[in-house]
Amino acid sequence: MTLNSESKRSSVIPMAIVAGLFFILGFATWLNGSLMPYLKQILQLTPLQASLILFSFYIAVTFTALPSAWVIRKVGYKTGMAMGMGIMMIAGLLFIPAAKTQVFALFLFAQLVMGTGQTLLQTAVNPYVVRIGPEESAAARVSVMGILNKGAGVIAPLVFTALILDSFKDRVGAELTQAQIDEMANGLVFPYLGMAVFIGVLALLVKKSPLPELENEDEQAHGTKGHTREALSHPNLALGVVALFFYVAVEVIAGDTIGTFALSLGVENYGVMTSYTMICMVIGYSLGILTIPRFISQPKALMISAILGLLLTLGILFGDNESYAIANALLVPFGGAMLPDTLLMIAFLGLANAIVWPAVWPLALSGMGKLTSTGSALLVMGIAGGAFGPLFWGLTSSASSLGQQGGYMVMLPCYLFILFYAVKGYKMRSWK
Repeated sequence: MTLNSESKRSSVIPMAIVAGLFFILGFATWLNGSLMPYLKQILQLTPLQASLILFSFYIAVTFTALPSAWVIRKVGYKTGMAMGMGIMMIAGLLFIPAAKTQVFALFLFAQLVMGTGQTLLQTAVNPYVVRIGPEESAAARVSVMGILNKGAGVIAPLVFTALILDSFKDRVGAELTQAQIDEMANGLVFPYLGMAVFIGVLALLVKKSPLPELENEDEQAHGTKGHTREALSHPNLALGVVALFFYVAVEVIAGDTIGTFALSLGVENYGVMTSYTMICMVIGYSLGILTIPRFISQPKALMISAILGLLLTLGILFGDNESYAIANALLVPFGGAMLPDTLLMIAFLGLANAIVWPAVWPLALSGMGKLTSTGSALLVMGIAGGAFGPLFWGLTSSASSLGQQGGYMVMLPCYLFILFYAVKGYKMRSWK
């Protein structure tokens, strides 16, 4: 792909538009961390049922990634962005009848539609990060967009809490009457209506914006069985897809179940817990920008991340929910909240997870040559891990004697595989 003649104009405005879209993607994605425990409280869901809120959102990637690419080829990138945001607007509106009726299936359908719109927007906007400016500075733009995405993850739970949760935080752990449930459900209506209107207006602005169109070069047959089979014959790519699947699983578990676990512990401000995980991810992302590859190689950074993830997971599983040592040492002296150590260790998983995505991609695509685009499409499919990770967390939580705390054991095999990939998997060039 190359930019057409319009690319000669300043790239400042297009970059600002793309940055805004990445922020919106992050905001809508990490809002789930607050929505999940809130709906769990209103609808009195089990951990397994609550995990379906995330499953319905992320499973959309599995079914709509390739159709989204087809749509982009038919209508163009800018129109594709506007269409993706239009679908997200419809999803926001669907939350209104869901809240009014309190039918769980309607919430799941709204989440599925939101995930579909996000996938189309992601498919359309990601190429701009690389193509909107000089190739030699593409890595820096990718890093900036990643920080914007996770930065939105810090803000989204705070906004949700301020607009919705603060009015009802005295009801955490209490037996709710039907009138109170109705009031809490209705609290979702105007925020989601406002978000839908805002996204709809932005869709129109993007459609009318000076964002230059990307021209398709002579395409090879993307997504054909032959190309896919040939790409998967490269172990570093195939194992990289699995590594990303497990990575997205643990990233979503750490970011989106922390609020539900906090609710089970009686923490009043459970709606902002995702912000703690996202702050740690932003810190980890920034450390990666500063240290890789200047001071540490990508494989070594990936290995350290996996080991840190394993240690923190063990700390969560065997930690004491009544211990506040970490908060006393790190948060309270600076005016932070008093939170159990187990919650803070879940947040610290953001540090372990931050480097994995940017480290796995170049290792997985190394040596792919003409199959790079097909390999990239397969790696994007790894996002489906965000659907299955929380689902298995919910299943394990329901079956474990430790309840939701025991559910975090599903992260152990995920980090073990990422560690294997960091030590050996990325080096493999043959299955023999």
